[in-house]
Amino acid sequence: MRLNTMKLAILSDFHLGYERFREDAYIQAKEALDAAAREADVLVMPGDIFDMRNPKPEVLAEAINIFRDLSDRKWNAKVTRFDGSGKNFTELPIIAIPGTHERRAYGVEDPVDLLALAGLLVDISDGRVFVEKNGEHICIFGLGGIAEERFKEALKNADLHPEPGMFNVFIFHQSVHELLPFSSDFITLDDLPVGFDLYIDGHIHNKVEMKAHGKPFLIPGSTVLTQLKEGEQEAKGFFIFDTATKEYLFKEIRSRRFKLVKIEVDGLEPEKIAERIERGISSEIAKESEDKPIIRVELAGRLMDGFKGIDIDVQSAIKEFKDKAIIEIGKGKVESEQKDVDIASLRSGTLENLSIKDFGLSVFVEKLAEKKYELEANPRELFDLLAEESNKEKAVKSALDLLLYKKERA
Repeated sequence: MRLNTMKLAILSDFHLGYERFREDAYIQAKEALDAAAREADVLVMPGDIFDMRNPKPEVLAEAINIFRDLSDRKWNAKVTRFDGSGKNFTELPIIAIPGTHERRAYGVEDPVDLLALAGLLVDISDGRVFVEKNGEHICIFGLGGIAEERFKEALKNADLHPEPGMFNVFIFHQSVHELLPFSSDFITLDDLPVGFDLYIDGHIHNKVEMKAHGKPFLIPGSTVLTQLKEGEQEAKGFFIFDTATKEYLFKEIRSRRFKLVKIEVDGLEPEKIAERIERGISSEIAKESEDKPIIRVELAGRLMDGFKGIDIDVQSAIKEFKDKAIIEIGKGKVESEQKDVDIASLRSGTLENLSIKDFGLSVFVEKLAEKKYELEANPRELFDLLAEESNKEKAVKSALDLLLYKKERA
């Protein structure tokens, strides 16, 4: 009978440096990590610690401060072995991979690499790590966030096999078809490697509890609001997983309250709509909240004949409640008929958990395939290179280098 156990804290998508709610991102990430460290033996983070691939120095400093505090704690578990493409400089049981927001061109360091080089965590974006506590051993395998159409191939090339006699964990950071059923590039749960005791994903910003190959598949969601969508109204937090009992709990953290208010505008004139907006916001503000809540108002339906969306006065409500709440009002669903299929699917909620950037990239790749236009370089890799550089000449040179290198190598 096994007496020993390890508790894993599963936290994801801190998005440190997210401009709109930067202070929230920092405070809530710190609270989540501090609380997790008090309860768990091992911290597991499946990506998007940062909101961007080139964070500002002050954002890097915030991350270093958070993880430096964690490194000063006494940990009962420790890393005993690391197998990966990079190097490891710590025994701290703080395990991470980069996500899609941190992804950079192949061979270029990302911000998670920097934290690993500083000895503040172990980056297993293409490797595995062994952790031991009181004679109990677990093995954690990781694949960092990459272009969706390359992930299945990456899984195949990794040839992942669980270690016998240990509790085995696989962490990654990708879209999953069961949650976002619109692209054949997205992996399914059946595509995941067989034989692991626990599967952990990031990327999705709301909590998910499912099964993969009969074992728990968990996504903790983000610790900060970013997309202001329906799924983000639930509490933020992290999972605590017990490797002996296979049981887990979701631990909530203090986070800014978010509420989505939906208002039907069918047959209404703009003045009546403005009144409904004010009533909807007032009812949410009246609910107890320590911090200013975030309230997003979504208008939907067909306006009274003779009026357009631009006639609806939303600024008055935003100004009136600016000291009591953070207000956002969307009029994108006011038009009743849409001809564009992609827009229709976006508005129907099919892409609820997908960022605008990821959606745009997916459409770009699909259009290339439709036109049978082939690039020597991977289109997403090319996009990442162009997006990284603020200097236009340098961006173009980097892109040309990639394209020419691919062509010459071919």
